[in-house]
Amino acid sequence: DCQSPSDWGSMQDFASKVRDQPRTTREDLVSDVKRAGNTVSMVTISNTLHRHGLKSCSVRKVPLLKPARVQARLKFAKDHLDGPEEAWEKVMWSDETKIELFGMSFTHRVQRKKKDEYNPKNTIPTLKHGGGNNMLWGCFSAKGTGRLHHIEERMDGAMYHKILGNNLLPSVRAMKMGRGWVFQHDNNPKHRARATK
Repeated sequence: DCQSPSDWGSMQDFASKVRDQPRTTREDLVSDVKRAGNTVSMVTISNTLHRHGLKSCSVRKVPLLKPARVQARLKFAKDHLDGPEEAWEKVMWSDETKIELFGMSFTHRVQRKKKDEYNPKNTIPTLKHGGGNNMLWGCFSAKGTGRLHHIEERMDGAMYHKILGNNLLPSVRAMKMGRGWVFQHDNNPKHRARATK
């Protein structure tokens, strides 16, 4: 008694709607078909989406970036795209991250193809800092992960300088990075403080 998508419209149109609006749920699609005066099962909807390479996936969280920062990151990636792979073995990366202790526990879902996980339509922007969390500093290179430091107070330039002094060089030595290694961090004002430089 359930009709197939071809009974109420082209399957291509059905998949196109989900591609244009990836947060459309199967329930939304059932309601759309019902409003058109037809019925369709969830199984038929799932099968149709799968035939078009779309499946229900968790929304990826990405940093909330201004367009200028997006362009700067893209330029950095393009500038270093053709460099020798061995050069990356001499780079030590570091950053701070926030681990949420409380907040929204539910997961948003989108219908997408595997390769489209970071398309802006399929992501949720996140802010770097907020309440109810633990802040951590860490570093890593192609050779492995370095020390992890729990940040207990609001971080300023002096604290950042101290974190580097206690964690960065010991991590470089532990990974046997040798001479000529490069330290890479973002342009956070605390990272640009005179004492840090």
